[in-house]
Amino acid sequence: MGSNSDPGELSELEQPSFDEFQRQTSLMTSCTLLWKELSDHINSLEQNLLKQSETLKRKIETLDSETKASLDSLKKREVSIEDSVKIALRKVEFCTKAAMRTLADDVEENPDGEVDNGDGLLEHLKSSCLKMEAKEFWNFVTGKKKEIDLLREKVPAALSECVDPARFVMEAISEVFPVDKRGNEGGSDLAWACVLILESLIPVVVDPVIGKSRMLVTPSMKEQAKEISETWKKSLEERGGIENVKTPDVHTFLQHLVTFGIVKKEDLEFYRKLVVASAWRKQMPKLAVSLGLGDQMPDMIEELISKGQQLDAVHFTYEVGLVDKFPPVPLLKAYLRDAKKAASSILDDPNNTGRAAQFAARKEQSALRAVIKCIEEYKLEAEFPPENLKKRLEQLEKTKTEKRKTIIVPANKRTRASNGGPMPPAKAGRLTNAYVSSFPAPPPFVRSPSHAQYPAAVPGYPSQPPPAMYGSRSPPSNPYAYSPEAAPPPLAGSYPGAPMNYPAYGGYGNGLAPAYQQAYYR
Repeated sequence: MGSNSDPGELSELEQPSFDEFQRQTSLMTSCTLLWKELSDHINSLEQNLLKQSETLKRKIETLDSETKASLDSLKKREVSIEDSVKIALRKVEFCTKAAMRTLADDVEENPDGEVDNGDGLLEHLKSSCLKMEAKEFWNFVTGKKKEIDLLREKVPAALSECVDPARFVMEAISEVFPVDKRGNEGGSDLAWACVLILESLIPVVVDPVIGKSRMLVTPSMKEQAKEISETWKKSLEERGGIENVKTPDVHTFLQHLVTFGIVKKEDLEFYRKLVVASAWRKQMPKLAVSLGLGDQMPDMIEELISKGQQLDAVHFTYEVGLVDKFPPVPLLKAYLRDAKKAASSILDDPNNTGRAAQFAARKEQSALRAVIKCIEEYKLEAEFPPENLKKRLEQLEKTKTEKRKTIIVPANKRTRASNGGPMPPAKAGRLTNAYVSSFPAPPPFVRSPSHAQYPAAVPGYPSQPPPAMYGSRSPPSNPYAYSPEAAPPPLAGSYPGAPMNYPAYGGYGNGLAPAYQQAYYR
């Protein structure tokens, strides 16, 4: 009897193969990896979305804050306009009344414009400002250059008395800016006065409520200031460009732009060239920042260094806080090295042999003084002790003083080295038949000294002098046969008879001549 098969067992035909198993395993692995990759991608997208959301949220908050600040500023400006206008009106009313009082009182003023102290100077300036007499104000300021520090202190207070300070300043400096109307014979440079007045105008036109962000300059005055700047730029082209313009004129132009707030962004490159060309001016770093060139300062400093203007570069670095990027001490040392090389090149120049040493010493002295001043100004003594520089400066000054002491005596005071007697005039040999004598010009009356004054080695005057003493000429017989004590005084303008009529000496032929000269003219 046959046995029955187990129903749970698969037949050989129904049993899965090993290949199918591997296929299914590979499929499961692929699905797992794909699922993991998709999950990571979804998580990454979620993280990016969260980051972007947070970024947008922060930007929105920043914009909201800036919008709120701008709205508050606009509101403050709008509200402050009324207050500023009231302040301006009160000022105009006060200035008008003060000007009227000044005119009514007819205060007696010093016709020479001389003042003995700061108060007197201020009153004189205020009088011109109250009357809006720009020409008189200008003449007074330009005549007080020696008191420039006092003017810098008093001019802002005086300008505050003007009804229209901006117009007053433009009229005051119009004689020399934007174009010097004095012509080629205008005289001294007055750009210093223009800069001083323009600087003094800034605190006067600043809004008393808002500050420097709003200048109290009328639109008409601002337009006029723009026209003036354009006129100066045209005159610059006529004068040959930036390379040929004077630094004081550049300073006045840039200060004009800053004072009236008319800086143009499209002209920043032009301003940059002007600043670099006049970088040695003390106020240039501050003006550069006021002109909006702060971002270009690193490039400007590198340009100055490449041109050998390391000292100017130091001032620029301190103005914008780039001392870490451009250490000052190496720049100052490089500046001194360049100055020494320049001095050496002056000494080696064959075309400048006459005063080469003087020019070279002067150049080195100037560099030493500038570096010492810079060290003291920025407190760099610990990093760069100035003692050796001061010693070198003293050495150069001492050498200069010693050279002054060894100056050659002028020609009309030359002395003969052999006996100390005076030399003949330098131009005597140029005259026809000129009489050249080693004796000084005789006085109107010569009293002969006593014989006791003669040296013992010198005998009495011979009746016939040695031929070598008188040359080829024959002296008159007994030329000294007279008594000066017994003779009456000669007439004015005449010489005594025989002693002054002997022939010219052709040279000394014996050892008695020097002794004779010294004894007779002692």
